[in-house]
Amino acid sequence: MLATILEPIMNPAHVPVMTSEVIAALAIKPGAIHIDCNIGDGGHAEAILNASRDVFLLGIDLDADALDAAEARLSGYVSSIRLVHGNFADVASIAVGSRARDASGVLFDLGVSSRQLDTAERGFSFRQEAPLDMRFDIESRTTAADIVNRYSERDLEAIIRDLGEEPRARAVARAIVRNRRIETTTELARVVTGALNYPAHSRVHPATRTFQALRMAVNSELENLEQGLLGAIETLQKGGRLVTLTYHSIEDRVVKNLMRREAVDCICLPSAPICICDHKASVRLINRRVLTPTREEIRSNPRARSAKMRIAEKL
Repeated sequence: MLATILEPIMNPAHVPVMTSEVIAALAIKPGAIHIDCNIGDGGHAEAILNASRDVFLLGIDLDADALDAAEARLSGYVSSIRLVHGNFADVASIAVGSRARDASGVLFDLGVSSRQLDTAERGFSFRQEAPLDMRFDIESRTTAADIVNRYSERDLEAIIRDLGEEPRARAVARAIVRNRRIETTTELARVVTGALNYPAHSRVHPATRTFQALRMAVNSELENLEQGLLGAIETLQKGGRLVTLTYHSIEDRVVKNLMRREAVDCICLPSAPICICDHKASVRLINRRVLTPTREEIRSNPRARSAKMRIAEKL
């Protein structure tokens, strides 16, 4: 798990992860409609548009800056794309209004991007001093500073434990409350470091898990992910592919459990004498074991090291 949540010491320009595997998984055909639910800088989107003739792509992102970057990158595909500033939790309704219903493929490339980490004022990184923000959508209300300075110690502990998988969440929460008010990323990093007894040579910065947890809480990432995955399945046509890239175990667990649940007809407890759930399988799993990047890709693009790919096909 430690390797999956490391923040890179140096964040190279964004390079899309497992691009060839994504294109193969989506099984792109001429005239297909595809949805990129985290279009980011548009790397995967560009590869999708180049994969076959007359492909139409709907790109969604909560980050307006990311959409601007994607628009610039995809300027040669104006007639083949539509970009929407929105939440992928709403992918089903966005698709209906964007001529992307009955899509052939939907891609989720989750987590925080290199661009977001490198933009100090966004407050995602503990390596650069900035206001505690961490919002993907700067129009949303709650910031990391709000959570850090207003939530109870018990609620902070739960967030840091459940979303950051920090084994000493109680100590971190107690230190945060004791040192409030905390305004900047570097202040918070110092408080967390002081609360934890990490060795000086540790490959993982002591604040990594806490920053991950706060970012996920600020952006309601797990709640949005489950809703978005279900919406994507609803949006896909029969035989359409759902492809996900996750970068830490919490997100991957949500994806894995939802795909497995949606791939079976009955989700009743094993102790139930008869099925009463009326659940019907909506997908079949293409890869039962998670797919990971090649060693060559990890060497050339360290951001890929923790990526995990899962694929499901609409029934």
